[in-house]
Parts: sequence; structure tokens; C-alpha cells
Amino acid sequence: MGYDIDRRDVLKGLGATGIAGLAGCIGGGGAGNGNGNGDGNGDKGGSGGPDVINVIGYPQTGTQLFRDYYGSTDGNHEIIVPDGLRDANLPKDVGNDMKNVTGTAPAASGPNQEAFTQMFKDEYGEEPGVFTSHTYDAVAILILANAAAGANDGTKIRDQMRRVANPGGQKYGPENFVEAVKAAARGEDVNYQGASSVVDFDKKGDPASAAYDVWKFDKSADGGIKTVDTINFEGSSGGSMADSSPGGTGRTIKVGILLPQTGDLGSTGSAMIQAGKLPIKQVNDAGINVTVDSQVEDTQTAKQASLSGANALVNAGYPAICGPASSGNNLPVSKQVYMKQGIVGCSPSSTALTVTQLQDDDYVFRTAPSDLLQGKVMAQVAAKRLGGKTASTLYVNNSYGQQLSDKFASAFTDSHGGEVLQTVSFNKGESSYTSVIGKATSSK
Repeated sequence: MGYDIDRRDVLKGLGATGIAGLAGCIGGGGAGNGNGNGDGNGDKGGSGGPDVINVIGYPQTGTQLFRDYYGSTDGNHEIIVPDGLRDANLPKDVGNDMKNVTGTAPAASGPNQEAFTQMFKDEYGEEPGVFTSHTYDAVAILILANAAAGANDGTKIRDQMRRVANPGGQKYGPENFVEAVKAAARGEDVNYQGASSVVDFDKKGDPASAAYDVWKFDKSADGGIKTVDTINFEGSSGGSMADSSPGGTGRTIKVGILLPQTGDLGSTGSAMIQAGKLPIKQVNDAGINVTVDSQVEDTQTAKQASLSGANALVNAGYPAICGPASSGNNLPVSKQVYMKQGIVGCSPSSTALTVTQLQDDDYVFRTAPSDLLQGKVMAQVAAKRLGGKTASTLYVNNSYGQQLSDKFASAFTDSHGGEVLQTVSFNKGESSYTSVIGKATSSK
């Protein structure tokens, strides 16, 4: 295994079909003025402001922010947003079709994506949303690692995470997940192949391979969002793991779920929780000699509620937890609960770089890729697809917003020769965002 491969090395190996080649994969034939005619004028804002605005935030706050944007500007800027604002209800809540908005988000592009999608639709009667496949995979791996460890013990589960996810064993996916649990409980080598990716962990606990969707709001599309392209990145797995899997039958596996049902990410988190319940249901409905006990705690997309929920799960005896969703909540939970108490945490959607940088003794994993990639993808889309020569960022004032804004800005200037005019932060829950919008849409 490539134990010395990290995210920087993944980027080096992408070649013409990776980030450096996105102009051909995503673009529409050269820089334009944002209306698709490719005339290269680059005057999307029409007022000397930025060609492209990178807006980083969450749906609940984003509703007011975009209402203020369309109410106080001509609405002609090209806007790029990340996964945090991927909510099909946003145009309706804002009262605008938001045709000038382009998004990126970690994609569900694993080898078993179709099986998961069909399973989700059969169970809930609707298409899965963003990060649902990542949530299914996170819970599935926590179950498998527990089955392989043969104990509800955080340290033993930690040591099995890569054994059940990385190459070397029999391949299983969502379609035959129950067989994977039975094999892990027998102590056999398992290589879980997911819906979000192949779910091979690198030495930092991040997914070694990843994919990103480029998307648009489109009320005529299934789910209200249309994917216009998908970009894949391949890396190498690595990191430490146990030498063997003891397994064990006739027992109950305990897996907690710590995701938002309310707050800024409530609309996204509800579907994620649905996805996380699927592998639990598969095992319990199968009638095998292993069962899964689970409990859901609502983070409310807030730090204190996340910490309270994490401690409630730990006190109830859960040694491994899926979540939290946002990096602003995942970081304090990881530092104050997971790392201190030897609990395995696997987030399906926390993407901040500071998660990678944690000295966590290998207790913190995630199935969503780092913003190191997303910032570069967004900069490439802004420059090549949207034809931007100048850009500003308008970001939520937390670690997720700050770091993604920084990565976008550095990639836009260093890799694409663009100019960043403004970097403006905003706080959640304000009654008006007109002033910060004014700053973000202005020139220097």
C-alpha cells in the first residue's frame, strides 16, 4: 500500500483529465461574459465589480443572503457555490430561479452508486440528496469495523477501519452489505466498495479517491438540481491498521448517528439520517446472528448541541459515531469527545482542511474529501467554465468558510492568473446581508 501518499500527491498525479484539464471537461469552449456567448468580455457584474462571486454558506442563512443579493444588485454576476448551498428548495425560498448560480459538490460516484440510489428510492420514494451516499458509506464502514473488531470498543474499531475499507479482502458493497457483515463477524478480510467512492482511506483518515459534481439549479430536473459534469480524482490508500480481525457473533453492534435535523443544515441532514439508517435496517431485517443498535442525536448545526449530542451517545455506550456534518461542529466534537475518550468518528460531510490536520491518534475519519480539492475545483470552474478573470468571495465566518475561501482564492490567482478583489465574511442569522453584498460586489 502507498502509505506515504497524501492529498498533495493525489493532485500531482491527476494529469490532463484532472484539475488541470477541467477546461475541456467542464467548459463551454472558452471564457465568456457569463451568458454563454463566449465573447470574452468578462463583465458579468456590469458595474466594474468581480466577474465571479464565490458564496460559501448554508441554506438557512443563504435564503436571506440571496434575497438581499437579488434585491440590491442587477443579479448578473456569475456565482459559484459549494455543497453547503446545494438545496433544491433554495430558489423557491429566495424567489428567484438562480440561473446565474453554478455549484460544486462531492459526488456519489462509487462503484456501487446505482445500487445505493435504487435502495434509497425503494425505501423513501425519492432521489437521494447530497452527502447521502457518503452517510450510507460512513455508517456501513463503522458497522463493518465493529463486526470485525468483535467488541464495542473504540480503539479496537479504529484499528479495523482500514481493514474493512482498504484493498486486500473480498469486495462487498451496499447490495450485499449483509454478507459483508457476516464475513467481518467471521474474521474474514473485507474490502468495502462504496456508493460515494471506493472508500479507501489514506493515512490521515480521508478518502484517497473522490469525485465532484458541477451542478445547476433546475426545477425541471429530478430533485430540482441538474448535474452538468463530474470530475474524478484517484489516489492511493494508506495508514495503520490491525494485523487481523477477530470478529465475533451473537452480539449487538452499537453505532451512533450525530447529524443535523434542524438548524442551517437541517434540510440536508434529514436525508443524510435516512441514508444512515439504511445499512442498520439491512442488518436487522436480515435476521443474522449480529444486530445493530443505533441512536440519533440532532446537532442542530450548532457547536453546543453537537457536543451535547456526542456526549449523550458516548454515555449511552456508543463507541463509534457517524458525524457531525459540518466542520464547525466536527472539529470541537473531535477534539473534546472523540480524541479524549477514544471514540471513532466518521463524518460524511465535514470537509475543512483542519480535520485533515488534526493530531487525532487515528480516531477521526471521513468519507467526504477535503476542501483542498474543492477549492481548486471551484477556482477552475470559475476561471474556465464561467470565464472569470476577477473574483470575490463571500463566506460564512467559520473554519469551513474561511479555509474554502482561502483555497479558492489561492488557486484562482496562482493557477489561473485571476485577481481576487474582495474576501468578505458574514455571520449566520443576520437580518440583512446588504452591506456585505455591497462589499463583495465592489471593485478595489
